[in-house]
Amino acid sequence: MSETRVGWSFLYSRRWLGYFALFIVFAIACVYLGNWQFDRRSQARAEISRIDRNYDAAPVPLAEALPNTSDFDVDQHKWLTVTLEGSYEDDAVLSRNRPGPEGVGADIIVPFRTTDGRVFFVDRGWVLASGTDMEDVLDTLPRPATGTVDVVVRLRASEPEVDGRSSAGRTVASINVPEIAEVTGMTGEIYSNTYGMLVSESPAAEHGVLPPKPERDEGPHLSYALQWYVFILIAGIGVGYAARQEFKNLNAGSKEVLAMEKKSKARKTRKGPSDSDVEDALLDA
Repeated sequence: MSETRVGWSFLYSRRWLGYFALFIVFAIACVYLGNWQFDRRSQARAEISRIDRNYDAAPVPLAEALPNTSDFDVDQHKWLTVTLEGSYEDDAVLSRNRPGPEGVGADIIVPFRTTDGRVFFVDRGWVLASGTDMEDVLDTLPRPATGTVDVVVRLRASEPEVDGRSSAGRTVASINVPEIAEVTGMTGEIYSNTYGMLVSESPAAEHGVLPPKPERDEGPHLSYALQWYVFILIAGIGVGYAARQEFKNLNAGSKEVLAMEKKSKARKTRKGPSDSDVEDALLDA
């Protein structure tokens, strides 16, 4: 009687081609997600580099750091410490829904007119304020000193507008400089792409809660990225194992399958009995 042998031809069946297609789609998705995590890690490392380079650097005059009011480069200027000389305007606004030490509150944003007539917005810290009492809080905010003031700030990028949310009275949804300039009615040359987080001012005045130094943490992005590639490896091993098992079922009794089983038994012998084998032997005894 002739030996019936299917071999590996089943891999060309419609079902297995479907399995391979699913594996390829899964692998592509994992590569995309892994590369996305690598990109997130690169962004975090770039932010750490900016903090190391700019956060504790010696202050420079604002006009020197940003000669033009439209200037602002994230890599070059974010967290850079600059000095201002001029006076605060009496037109504070609140940037609502900002996290703080006591929950959700708001940041106090005050326009500052420099001695050369330009307008720069200063974030004077966080206060506890939310809901319908926002307008009432504005009248009780800590106020800056009047007259000429020397201010030290760290530069931040103007934030994007929040979709579906706009200014309401003297509150705004984000620290978007053009929107705040419109709300406060500021005119003249305005630093439109940046604002400053207060560090100190002279003469000193009461202000909101200032944020701590940002953490130098790149996060778990590297491990997450590698995890997605491990998923591809696991899936590939699973497909290979399933193909091998089907080959053995379809070619039972063939020389190839007998050789596979012989090798498998030899490996088990070298490794010694498994826990299940020991348990079975004890039960038989």
